[in-house]
Amino acid sequence: MALLLATATACANDVPEADWSRGLLPEHVTEQGGPIQTLWNGAWIAALATGAVVIVLIVWAAIFHRKRKSQADLPPQVRYNLPIEILYTVIPLVMVSVFFFYTARDSEYLTRMPKNPDVVVKVEAFQWSWRFTTTVGGKTLQPVAGLPVDDYKQGPQLVLPVNKTVEFDLSTDDVIHSFWVPAFLFKRDVIPGIPEDNPGRKFAIKTLDKPGVYAGRCAELCGVDHSKMLFSVKLVNDTEWNQYLATQAGSAQ
Repeated sequence: MALLLATATACANDVPEADWSRGLLPEHVTEQGGPIQTLWNGAWIAALATGAVVIVLIVWAAIFHRKRKSQADLPPQVRYNLPIEILYTVIPLVMVSVFFFYTARDSEYLTRMPKNPDVVVKVEAFQWSWRFTTTVGGKTLQPVAGLPVDDYKQGPQLVLPVNKTVEFDLSTDDVIHSFWVPAFLFKRDVIPGIPEDNPGRKFAIKTLDKPGVYAGRCAELCGVDHSKMLFSVKLVNDTEWNQYLATQAGSAQ
């Protein structure tokens, strides 16, 4: 699996560094990434534990319940074992219930919208790039639009402050795209035709104090230049953020 993952991602230059302790996920740069990381790790632990138990039971049954050459008769044939069958039913129900509880809890948290976000970003996806329009304090900055590129550093760059709430409003006029910043540990499909007041086109994050430039891309096959639909998100501290706003003051509406 590790070799397959490395081979599949070898051709991309925007793959963030992953770590086994994080389940091969990149280090998250949003407050919402914490619950996602915990849910991901918990799911893998449960899946690996279940797989280990199943493998042990298969090996045990194959070794101790096979027909012996020294015995002409077949091993005792058991039609059913009520306690074991109840156990096989109860354990999956418990596991599914636990997964459902944590998934529903985290989904509610991830889709929760702040009443007064610090920054609002209108994200417009098109074949095959992005347009970002940022609104801060009631003032809308000059949109940042891009073209298809081979390197995410050459694509349009969205500048955001650290330790702030950011609301994203996603829209497109052509086909389905998907807004994905791997360091957010979150992605959302951008579907044409969704009205502006529909909550399905919005989500929000709280950025952490982790300045840097992070890769973004479209995660939905959307056409011939889908692989070139790249962009970047730059998280900056308060000083750099104020400087950025000052440089954009002339274009603010």
